[in-house]
Amino acid sequence: MKGRIHSFDSFGTVDGPGIRFVLFMQGCALQCKYCHNPDSWEMNTGKQMDVEEILNEIEPYLEYYRRSGGGITVTGGEPTLQAPFLARLFVECKKRWGLHTVLDTNGFCEPSHAQELLDVTDLVLLDLKQINPDKHISLTAQPNDRIIRFAEHLNKIDKPVWIRHVLVPGWTDDYKDLLELGNFIGTLPNVSKLELLPYHRMGVYKWQQMGKEYPLEQCPTPTDQEAARAKDLIEMGMDTELY
Repeated sequence: MKGRIHSFDSFGTVDGPGIRFVLFMQGCALQCKYCHNPDSWEMNTGKQMDVEEILNEIEPYLEYYRRSGGGITVTGGEPTLQAPFLARLFVECKKRWGLHTVLDTNGFCEPSHAQELLDVTDLVLLDLKQINPDKHISLTAQPNDRIIRFAEHLNKIDKPVWIRHVLVPGWTDDYKDLLELGNFIGTLPNVSKLELLPYHRMGVYKWQQMGKEYPLEQCPTPTDQEAARAKDLIEMGMDTELY
């Protein structure tokens, strides 16, 4: 079995604890207007690699991952589209080296499809993009009901989760939406951390290279004050604070 790989980073520091090998998978069913990897959407492109080839890329840096409390993170695109392949990869990472495993996902997945992968995943980074169903479709071209079910399933199986929310001015910063997002997160006791990620424009050049019109050309990056307001509102909805 081979996976379709977009790219990888040997020294990732923002996708889970410690220093991590970050594997970007090819393919995504969502088309977020602010996506910084639009070249990862198409499923049938990317480099095909088997588990052993990926393990060979990880092995030279094992000491860094172990000493920092890091490990391996799979992201995308959307990694759950290749869940059976990644389950095999995580099994080998644990069997050979005892590595900590992280799944970074948008949750647009039926839990039954990803259960084998979740069984060997230590931590899920769940990207909740927009709690309002209609606004979620406008932002990503897909509804969020499947994502809500996935989040609830992670809670049901008591899988440790960090929630991520990208703050996009005019799209994901509405007062009511942020409170409602906090209300939902507050129903999930398995969530231990909230990461509010300010919108950035670092991937705009990829849209240009692909000949795609960038939908948020006029969208500003949020200020520190706007980010602090958003985090306060989410935590107000949760009625608690996460680190």
